[in-house]
Amino acid sequence: MADSSFDVVSKVDRQEVDNALNQAVKEVAQRYDFKGVGASIAWSGEKLVVMTANSPERAKAVLDVFETKLVKRGISLKSLDVGEPKQSGKEYRLEAAIKEGLSTENAKKIAKIVRDEGPKGVKTQITGDELRVSAKSRDDLQAVIALLKGSDLDVALQFVNYR
Repeated sequence: MADSSFDVVSKVDRQEVDNALNQAVKEVAQRYDFKGVGASIAWSGEKLVVMTANSPERAKAVLDVFETKLVKRGISLKSLDVGEPKQSGKEYRLEAAIKEGLSTENAKKIAKIVRDEGPKGVKTQITGDELRVSAKSRDDLQAVIALLKGSDLDVALQFVNYR
């Protein structure tokens, strides 16, 4: 019998992030506590979201609105890399980058967790920005998925190509 396998990836649905951003734009425009403070949120390039306001607290409040919309759309906050509010003229800018893909170090970390704590006979292989996990038994693969969901990693993981 052939080995069963699945891939561990870290991807973000760009359309869902865009929808969350559009909802956040509407809420920031309508909310009373954001009136007259120059609060805004918008894309800046392909993977960067910029929030602006007249104080660092307001910029963080705009970020909170955006994070709420992301969670409602099923996107993990681990895929958001947020900086600190920086003053730019009279306003404060807060930048949040969208993280995608497993870095080599994170893939190695995940492979080590599977090797050390996972069932015996499970093999891992790093290919590009994903990690293939294979085993003879599908039950072993289910155990690995449960193990990785329970582990505290700083990346959002998805499990695809389960065969």
